[in-house]
Amino acid sequence: MADGRGGQRPVGHMAEIAMPDATLRGNQAYDLIRREIVSCRIMPGARFTEAEMMDRFALGKASLRIALQRLTQAGLLVSIPRHGYRVAPVTVKDVDEVFALRMVLEPFAARLASGRVNRVQLERLEHACRGQMPGDVGNQLDFFLEANRSFHMAIAQASGNGRLCRMLSGLLDEMTRLVALGFGVRRERPNIENDHTLMIEHLVAGDAAAAEQVACRHVETFREMTMQRVMASLKEAAAIVPLRPAGDAFGD
Repeated sequence: MADGRGGQRPVGHMAEIAMPDATLRGNQAYDLIRREIVSCRIMPGARFTEAEMMDRFALGKASLRIALQRLTQAGLLVSIPRHGYRVAPVTVKDVDEVFALRMVLEPFAARLASGRVNRVQLERLEHACRGQMPGDVGNQLDFFLEANRSFHMAIAQASGNGRLCRMLSGLLDEMTRLVALGFGVRRERPNIENDHTLMIEHLVAGDAAAAEQVACRHVETFREMTMQRVMASLKEAAAIVPLRPAGDAFGD
C-alpha cells in the first residue's frame, strides 16, 4: 500500500489508524449513559428525548445517537418511535432469571477454580467489598458493586473456562442494576457476612465441594435480600418517574 511518498506502508499500519472522533465520542457517551442507567441514577421506566439527553450530558447529536443505538441493542433502552426512549423496566422475572443462572454458574466456577486462585488478589477484593468509602451511601454502593463484581470474576477467571467467564460477566452486569435498584434506591448497602472469607479459605485449600457449597449458599442468600428490596422499590412506583414532566408527549 502506498504511503503517499512513493513508498509502501506496512500492512500492520492499518491497525494503528485512530478511531474516528465521532465513534470515539459515541463510545464515551455510551459508557456515560450506561453507568447512569445501570446504577439506577436514571430509573427503570424513565422516559426521555434526544434533546433532553443532549442537554443533560452536554452531548452532540451524532455521538448521542451512536450511544442510544448501542444501549437499545444491549436491551437497556426501548425506542419509542417519534417520541424518544424508555429505560427498560426491571421485573421480578428479571431477578428470578439472573439468580437462577448465577446459582448454576457460580458454584460451578468455584469448583473449577479450587486450588487455582490467587489468595492475595481475592483477599484484596474482599477487603474492598467491606471498605467504607468517603461520601454518601450511593458512592459506597458503587464501590461495593465494582469490588464485588471483580471478586466473583477473579474466581471465574481462575476456573480457566473462557465461556463461563463471558457468561458470568454479562450476568454480573445485569446484577449491578438489580442491586442498585434494590439497595441504592433504599439507601442501603448489602451485607455479605463472611461468605467471601469462607470461599477464599476453601478455594485456596482446594476443597472443591466446600467452595461450591458456600458459593451456592451465598447466591441464594443474596437473592433473598435483593428480591425483597427490588420488590419494595418496584412497589414505590412514585420513585420511577419520567425525566419529562407529567403530561408529556409520550402518551400511555
